[in-house]
Amino acid sequence: MKDLEYVYCKQRNFYLSNKTRDISFRILMLKKLKEEIIKSEKEIEEALYLDLHKSSVESYITEIGFVISEINLCIKKLKKWSKPKRVSSSITCFPSKARIISEPYGLCLIISPWNYPFQLLISPLIGAISAGNCAIVKPSEHSQNTSKVIKKILDRVFPPEYVFTALGEKEVSQELLEKEFDYIFFTGSSSLGKLVMEKASKHLTPTTLELGGKSPCIVDKDANVEVSAKRIAFGKFLNAGQTCIAPDYLFVHKDIKDVFVKEMINSIKEFYSEESINSKDYGRIINQGHFLRLRKMLDDGKVIYGGDFNEEEKFISPTLIEDILLDSDLLKEEIFGPILPIISFENIDTLIQELKVKPKPLALYVFSQNKKVQDKIINNISSGGVCVNDTIMHIVPQTLPFGGVGNSGMGSYHGKKSFETFSHKRSILNRKTWLEVALRYPPFTESKKKIVKKVL
Repeated sequence: MKDLEYVYCKQRNFYLSNKTRDISFRILMLKKLKEEIIKSEKEIEEALYLDLHKSSVESYITEIGFVISEINLCIKKLKKWSKPKRVSSSITCFPSKARIISEPYGLCLIISPWNYPFQLLISPLIGAISAGNCAIVKPSEHSQNTSKVIKKILDRVFPPEYVFTALGEKEVSQELLEKEFDYIFFTGSSSLGKLVMEKASKHLTPTTLELGGKSPCIVDKDANVEVSAKRIAFGKFLNAGQTCIAPDYLFVHKDIKDVFVKEMINSIKEFYSEESINSKDYGRIINQGHFLRLRKMLDDGKVIYGGDFNEEEKFISPTLIEDILLDSDLLKEEIFGPILPIISFENIDTLIQELKVKPKPLALYVFSQNKKVQDKIINNISSGGVCVNDTIMHIVPQTLPFGGVGNSGMGSYHGKKSFETFSHKRSILNRKTWLEVALRYPPFTESKKKIVKKVL
């Protein structure tokens, strides 16, 4: 723990040297990070396979390639993003010039989860570096193999006084949260997010919380059944369902439920074969604790497909379940696994009324060809983000900020928004001295008030 205190002090001093304020320096370090990630691609993929049984292709698409794309954008756009922005002033301040500059916060703490352990640590770090900050990063203790590789990569690129990787159990996170950082970026569960927020409040530290929640998926009767089923199966069972924006429960119009379930089963078999335990593309549950939690949920309803498990391998097959017990965690808690509750509905307005009073989810999925139905759902059910006629793909465009609202988080990032998240927008007004207006100074008179009323 003494090492953490030493690094913390060194980072404070390094930031105060103003070296990270140099845009060319930031771009150079981003290029070095990209180069090291590309060199370490095989090592990253092997670690992700050991932690989560991710295939090489899935690892590249959802983790490695994702962050390389983020780095490329920042390298290309950073000079433009960093330029002071001229804005109009006020007639009451004439003559003057007004501008907004992007200033780094200083020393940032980034705490990441285990489900996408490489992407969800490196992506916010890219934003922190681009904005000119120093950072201490704490990868998850549950994805140990990937965490060790991350430390190797970052240690080869950055001196510890610039970016430092703190490995260890939850006690390390607890100690870090006692320190006064200038910005905290946390990705994880809502329950842990509340604890992080509580710690941040002691120092009034601005914080981004990327959390989760029960993301609903609604399939209306006019949806393209075959395409919808395939896209929902993809979004749900990617990474064995351990995705914060995976569809958490599925509401299907009663008129198409049977045919929709049939198409879902066809898609699952197409993706992972009849024996998904043998599929190279199907993941595993992160640890024994999460496996047992999910295994228990299998007893809370009628399994209509799947339901197979292997405790030794931490494997649970893609599972569709209906007739769920009303008090089941399947309906109350974020599942975060490959179990998809299917619930039929008859009236879209009734369903909207039921969902709009629930805690705000991270994502909302709407499958319908009817623009009025799409808009009605979007306008009545709040969520961090929305994807219409697809799942999870709304995180791909770098022009779209990604983040939650309410119980699913606060703040957002990706693309330019990552740079903005880690930047303080500083307002600057520059006055001239060749004109002095006595109107603003005491003594105040009724005649001055009349003039002010005309000007304002």
